[in-house]
Amino acid sequence: MELKQTIQDIFDVANVKLNGNNPWDICVYDSEFYARVLRKGSIGLGESYINKLWGCKYLDEFFYRILKSGLNKKARNVKNFLGIIKSRLMNLQKKSKAYEVGEKHYNIGNELYQNMLDKRMIYSCGYWKNAENLEQAQEHKLDLICRKIGLKPGMKILDIGCGWGGFAKYAAEKYDVEVIGITISKNQAELAKKICKGLSIEIRLQDYRILNEKFDRIISIGMFEHVGPKNYKKYMKVVNNCLKSNGLFLLHTIGKNISTNSVDPWINKYIFPNAVLPSAKQISSAAEGLFVLEDWHNFGIDYDKTLMAWEDNFSRNWNKIKKDYDEKFYRMWRYYLLSCAGSFRARVNQVWQIVFSKNGVKGGYEGVR
Repeated sequence: MELKQTIQDIFDVANVKLNGNNPWDICVYDSEFYARVLRKGSIGLGESYINKLWGCKYLDEFFYRILKSGLNKKARNVKNFLGIIKSRLMNLQKKSKAYEVGEKHYNIGNELYQNMLDKRMIYSCGYWKNAENLEQAQEHKLDLICRKIGLKPGMKILDIGCGWGGFAKYAAEKYDVEVIGITISKNQAELAKKICKGLSIEIRLQDYRILNEKFDRIISIGMFEHVGPKNYKKYMKVVNNCLKSNGLFLLHTIGKNISTNSVDPWINKYIFPNAVLPSAKQISSAAEGLFVLEDWHNFGIDYDKTLMAWEDNFSRNWNKIKKDYDEKFYRMWRYYLLSCAGSFRARVNQVWQIVFSKNGVKGGYEGVR
C-alpha cells in the first residue's frame, strides 16, 4: 500500500487517479506496476503497459496531463540521468550507427505503414489547415513545401530522408522536377523505387554525410530528428555544400522547447534508437555562418491530429497485419502513437518548417502558409 500511495502522490500533480473514473485515469491490473514504475521511471511505465500491468481508456489524454503538468521533469530517475550523460559523452548518431534506426523502426514491415499512413505513405506531420482528413492534410503539407521552396520545372531537388518516396513522387508529377531521394532504410528504398518508377526520381540507400553534388533545392522532412546534436553542424555544412548559391533549403522537423542531448528513454529503447529532438537554439547555432534564415513556421498542434489519425488507422486495420506481430507489439505501438499525440497536445513538442537561403533571397522571401 505504501508504494501505491507513493505513485498516487506523484500522479496527483497531473490530476490522474489510480483506478479512478475519468477516462485518463490508470486502471492497475497487477500490483507489480508500482514497484516497476518507481524503479525504472519512463521505461518502467511503458514496459508495464506493454505487459498488461495497467491500462487506460484514453492514453493520449493521460499523457497530455502528465506532460502539461511537468511531471515528467520531476520524475526523472537515475537511469534516465545516466542516459543523458552517455549522450553527451558519445556521438550516438555517428556514421557507423546511422542505419540502426532503419533496422529498428523503418524496416519492421512496409505493410504496417501502408495500413497506418495515408495513401502516399507520408510519415510526418500533416498540415490540417483547411483539411478534413489525413489524406488532405498530407497533400496540403506536400503542396505547402513545394510552394515554400518555389519549385519550377526542370529543377534538381534533393530529398534527405525520402521515406517511401511520397514527396519525390508528388513533386515530380506536379512540378516536373528531378528528385534524388536518400534513406537509411532498405525497406523504404525498395518500395520507394517501385512507387516512383517511370519518373525522374532516383532513390538511394545512403547516409547524408557522403553527399557531394549540387541541387537547386534541398528539403528534409522528418529526418533531422535522427541527426543528433554532435552532428548538426556537419549536417548543415553538407547541405550548404550541396545547395546552389541561389537555392533554398527547407527543414521540416519535430522540435523541443529546450535543448537536450537525448530523447525519452522508452522511445529510445523501443521506437527510435539514438533519436534527439532539436531545439530552436541548436538549429540556429548549427546554421549560423552558413545560411540566412528566411522563414520559421510552427504548426506542432497539427501533429496531435496526425498521430490520432494514424492510431485510428492502425487499430482499425490491425486484423490485416497482426499475423506478422503479437499483442505486445500492438500495445507498444498504440502506446507510442498516443503518448506522442499527448506530447504535441501539451505543446512540449513542436513541428517546424524552416526555410534557409545561402545568401538571402533578392528582394526578400515572402512566407507561404
